[in-house]
Amino acid sequence: MIGRPRSHSSFRSPTRAARLSTLVFAAHDSVRVRRAQLVDAAPLASFAARTFEETFGPDNRPEHMAAHLEASYGVRQQARELADPSYITILLEVGVDLAGYAQVRQRTPPPCIVGPAPIELHRFYVDRPWQGRGLSQQLMSAVHAAAMELGGRTLWLSVWERNPRARAFYAKSGFTDVGTADFFVGPDRQTDRILTAPVLHVR
Repeated sequence: MIGRPRSHSSFRSPTRAARLSTLVFAAHDSVRVRRAQLVDAAPLASFAARTFEETFGPDNRPEHMAAHLEASYGVRQQARELADPSYITILLEVGVDLAGYAQVRQRTPPPCIVGPAPIELHRFYVDRPWQGRGLSQQLMSAVHAAAMELGGRTLWLSVWERNPRARAFYAKSGFTDVGTADFFVGPDRQTDRILTAPVLHVR
């Protein structure tokens, strides 16, 4: 997992679907980035809960982690998000394996976000076996394409202040730190950094 952006209906038109699906993602033919569908809710819920717990479990009390996972990553919750037109969820697959996913959504940003047409990068995860292989950058390209689909011109996200690896990745990806926000794991209040970047035009 890269960070804690802490990020179903089809595309709203075939043209938009084509723009996202025809992005070039890797030299290896088995790598694919695609829009998640309702049928993906169960495997996505399992993958999302596992990667979040693997990354943040050691730093949180088990009961707090369990409460967060139940509230955020259940199958019903994933299905609701996949069906919501204000969300776009992107899957990164290597062969038959789910290697990562990202999710962007329309949401009122915190006051420190001042760029035009803001879109939140809500979740961005790459599984550990696939990190360091260039797949994170390809998934980020798909994030920018999805943000454009939602009419975004500014991407923003929150990332845990105690996750230097993720913060370094986002800095390399063009994000800048503009403030802080609370993030709750169960009842435990933690501090996230708020980062922002302009949406890039991906062809």
